[in-house]
Amino acid sequence: MAVDHRSRSGKWSWRHAIAHFKTVGKHRRLVRQYCFAVGLYRQGLIHDLSKYSWTEFSAGVRFYQGNRSPNNAEREQTGMTKAWLHHKGRNKHHYEYWIDYDLKRRHDPPLCGMKMPKKYVVEMAMDRIAACRVYQGKDYHNGAPLEYYKKGLGFHLMAPETSALLERLLTILAEQGEEELFRYIRKQVLSRRFDY
Repeated sequence: MAVDHRSRSGKWSWRHAIAHFKTVGKHRRLVRQYCFAVGLYRQGLIHDLSKYSWTEFSAGVRFYQGNRSPNNAEREQTGMTKAWLHHKGRNKHHYEYWIDYDLKRRHDPPLCGMKMPKKYVVEMAMDRIAACRVYQGKDYHNGAPLEYYKKGLGFHLMAPETSALLERLLTILAEQGEEELFRYIRKQVLSRRFDY
């Protein structure tokens, strides 16, 4: 099936509904596999369930492209994405969930990223790996999630500690591969003595 990579007009298509359903399913299966590999069973099971809500799923179908998140196409056409606003407010593995006001900050607005619990940083890393695998297909390589992360460095409000841990995890993946990343997460990051 040929995929239309141009921005969609926002119209419903059964072909795109099926394709989007399969894309979400493939992404969730990969994240579940990765989370299970490091012992995060509950997170692996519930990861991105909100993508099946009508708010997120209908937008995913209307703006489906196959090679990137439909949220970007929705932003391009409407100036915002209701699906993303819905998603980030319900999924703790997105750093945007953890943005809050810091009343000690002197600038306006005093928004900043709060330090995320390490289990959600790990899930965020798994989410980025799976998203790169799904959208890049055969072009995926272990350095792709780190490259994607670095492209957005100047644009996020992630807590410095969270950003450093995520970058460390993606660097291990890029330089040493998945097995070493999973071993490091199991033995170090998710141990009780690890505080970042």
